[in-house]
Amino acid sequence: MLHSNGAARAVIDNIKPELSGGLYPVKRIKGDIFHVEATVFCDGHDALACSVLYKHERDKDWSEARMSPSGKKDVWAAGFKPKKTGLYHYTVQSWIDRFETWKHDIMKKHEAGQDIRVEIKTGTGILEKARSCAAEAADKAEISRALKLVKAASAAKDTSKTAAAVHAVASEALSAAMLRSPDKAHASTYPRQLGLIVDRKQAAFSAWYEFFPRSTSGSTKRHGTFKDSEKMLKYISSLGFDVVYLPPIHPVGATHRKGRNNSLAAGARDPGSPWGIGSPDGGHKAVHPELGTIKDFKRFVKKARSLKLEVALDIALQCSPDHPYVKEHPEWFKKRADGSIQYAENPPKKYQDIYPFNFESRDWRGLWKELRSIFKFWIGHGVKIFRVDNPHTKSFAFWRWLLDDLRHDHPDLIFLAEAFTRPAIMYNLAKTGYTQSYTYFTWRYSPKEFKDYLEELTRSELAEHFRPNFWPNTPDILPPYLQKGERAAFVTRFALAAALSSNYGIYGPPFELLEHVPIHQGSEEYLNSEKYEIRSWNLASRKSIAPFIAQMNKIRRANPALQRTGGIVFHNCLNEKLLCFTKQTPDRKNTVLVVASFDFSSAQSGTVELQKGALGFDDAKPVKANDLLSGGPTALWEGDTRQFKLDCRVNTVLIYKLSQ
Repeated sequence: MLHSNGAARAVIDNIKPELSGGLYPVKRIKGDIFHVEATVFCDGHDALACSVLYKHERDKDWSEARMSPSGKKDVWAAGFKPKKTGLYHYTVQSWIDRFETWKHDIMKKHEAGQDIRVEIKTGTGILEKARSCAAEAADKAEISRALKLVKAASAAKDTSKTAAAVHAVASEALSAAMLRSPDKAHASTYPRQLGLIVDRKQAAFSAWYEFFPRSTSGSTKRHGTFKDSEKMLKYISSLGFDVVYLPPIHPVGATHRKGRNNSLAAGARDPGSPWGIGSPDGGHKAVHPELGTIKDFKRFVKKARSLKLEVALDIALQCSPDHPYVKEHPEWFKKRADGSIQYAENPPKKYQDIYPFNFESRDWRGLWKELRSIFKFWIGHGVKIFRVDNPHTKSFAFWRWLLDDLRHDHPDLIFLAEAFTRPAIMYNLAKTGYTQSYTYFTWRYSPKEFKDYLEELTRSELAEHFRPNFWPNTPDILPPYLQKGERAAFVTRFALAAALSSNYGIYGPPFELLEHVPIHQGSEEYLNSEKYEIRSWNLASRKSIAPFIAQMNKIRRANPALQRTGGIVFHNCLNEKLLCFTKQTPDRKNTVLVVASFDFSSAQSGTVELQKGALGFDDAKPVKANDLLSGGPTALWEGDTRQFKLDCRVNTVLIYKLSQ
């Protein structure tokens, strides 16, 4: 089979970034410069030109960013700044630069003293074509001026006019005009259009606070409402959070409702798990009657916005046995051999109060459309951020379709994947379009584990599509290091979450109030879990670490280095219980140093190698260090090493802003 254009000679290979052969889009933030590299070459010795072609999915015409040699052999690079959120397409195009090839040849021969009148004549056709392609009047004029001199030199019977022609051809002004008037008659274009999702800033920088609205009445005997929950918003805003995340707010089923501490038998006053969604009062497009009405919810969202908070909803695509879907669409659920609907299981655990959807249903199209309508319903009520429960137990093809479809009309949506599962599955969910992802942060225990994990997330292909969101706790997870109830452990884990990742969250008020008792030894479940009962919290408790949380969020907002997960460098420390790292903006204008101790019962000290040169600092000058936690006087650090001491009775975290 003949090539579609056999005269196209440029070869384009190894485009970066390119995710899974172009199957999935990479991700960036609006305002970022998107850098593209490609290996480009051709047969022979002709000069090449390359461009990145790009356009937003709603644009008709392609824009172009001219590529330049990167300094690496045959590697070309360019960058462009996307102006809109949403999906962009990009590819690379290359062609023989006939002007530069011709110019190079005649300059070498002229410098060698050869007669180049014939070679000069060759250039007339190149210049004439460029003049016809030139879009700018100034370029046409510059090319015409050179063309006149070239024609005169080629027509002369001697070499008297050669020098003037060569001088015109060698001018930077002509090269610039020719660059803007390329001859792409035989251009090669990379065979795939690659994808780029451009998100708003909050996709890369956010602080989440999760709480249960039903525990806001001030009494364990009364179910909280949206109106009660409004008083939590001012508290959450004062701590510096920008996302308020609510567990499912829908009616809760009664059949097989779970009781306190996940017991199989619920008492008359037990509210049940919010994840057991659906009752005669409605399903995923309704609110629990005891929380209030849709009108109350919209007022809650409006109040949050007034405090610069965004509301995130938990979408759990599952049903209680009482959900209207069960009667209306029994074909959407799996049947057991006895004809009953298959409830959720994770042997030996059984979840009789939850029916999962069957994505192999004959009516999978109807199921997909209905599930999409759930998201559209809440988008219509002002929600732009969704935390999705257990997405890894649903069809990946469904997620790809759904997220692409929703983002097409609403490019500012943010989706957080709650999937604690195998790495390949977590990473694939990010590829299919999830904006942020839960991670294994909660189960990293040593400085080495953190170093290895962060380098995996930030220095591999994962950085192109996987945005981590670090959580020290969740309603389901009370990790072992918090179960001793040591204040230092809570402070350190919070500081690490907030400093290592630009996206993080906590489940409060249990976190800031140091709630630490598990249901039994060896379990990560909270005793008296809020998932199964109404709690009452004393936000004014003296033991609360809320002031530290507020201070940490203030530091994050003031330091751009902490607003991206990348730019991290770990520094050597001989003490294996200390972790030291810096985060730095690409322009190196903001550098933050963090030192943390993993010993919550005694003092630890160690010498850290700061590597000033690697951070862009002058080795001959001292480094200024501002203590961002204590607010003490600026210190001057000489040399490449520093001695740090951390005592759990005073602090287990140090944070400095470095400069010269």
